[in-house]
Amino acid sequence: MVERIEVIARIPESRARVGFYQDAWRRLRRNRGALLGLVIICLFAGAALLSPLITAHDPIDQDLDARLLPPSRTHWLGTDDLGRDLLTRIIYGGRVSLTIGIVAVGIAVAAGTFVGLFAGYYGRWADSVTMRMMDIMLAFPATLLAIFIVGIRGPSLNNAMLAIGVINIPIFARLVRGSVLRVRQEEFVDAARALGGSAGRIIGRHILPNTLAPIIVQATLGIGAAILEAAGLSFLGLGAQAPTPEWGAMLTNTREYLRDAPWAATFPGIAILLTVVGFNLLGDGLRDALDPRLRI
Repeated sequence: MVERIEVIARIPESRARVGFYQDAWRRLRRNRGALLGLVIICLFAGAALLSPLITAHDPIDQDLDARLLPPSRTHWLGTDDLGRDLLTRIIYGGRVSLTIGIVAVGIAVAAGTFVGLFAGYYGRWADSVTMRMMDIMLAFPATLLAIFIVGIRGPSLNNAMLAIGVINIPIFARLVRGSVLRVRQEEFVDAARALGGSAGRIIGRHILPNTLAPIIVQATLGIGAAILEAAGLSFLGLGAQAPTPEWGAMLTNTREYLRDAPWAATFPGIAILLTVVGFNLLGDGLRDALDPRLRI
């Protein structure tokens, strides 16, 4: 009986030694949905990086004699309206789509985190002015605002990434602001301020590290949404321009052949679907793993 009590008494101590992120990684590994999402993302990312080793076809070269061929041993997923191998274009398109998602979310995270930290820490007029600006941006439909930005700057892949990043800034700004308002009232922040710490030091060393968890989760979910938004802009002719292999542009180029060659539009759509689902599954898993309320 005494030995049993000693074992139970040791459990909290051993668990206390486990760091927050170590515990989060342990819980993430137990989440089958998150692991499935991570596997999907790694497969697409690995295929994009190793694309020259996976396929011998060129994603841009045209072969008009092989137009709209069905899936076969030579072309596993068939060909498009210009005779280009669909599997090759989907693999190379992963480079473009993943780059769009990462760059666009990077823009949103950088700008949104800065705005959120500034508004949440200083409060008063700084909070009022910046948050009203974010509210104005949120008042516009996201897709319409992205079309407006690309329409002003001109259709291109870089402008599409910029537009997607800009429309997602308010999401991160409001998220970070809410976290800062909670963290800045903690005792360790008051202690740092009492010891004469500057605002920049307090924000960088005490507040920002304690707001990273929700930022990481939202960024993961945002990459999938950014890929979907980029596909929508490319479908409208405002994103990637021919002959760049991008999944949304591939849907646009083959939508006229849905009856005669449905595979030409089906497989790029499946690639978009799987990638977005993968990031959403991983994001949901990270949300549960990084939630301190679920930590034992």
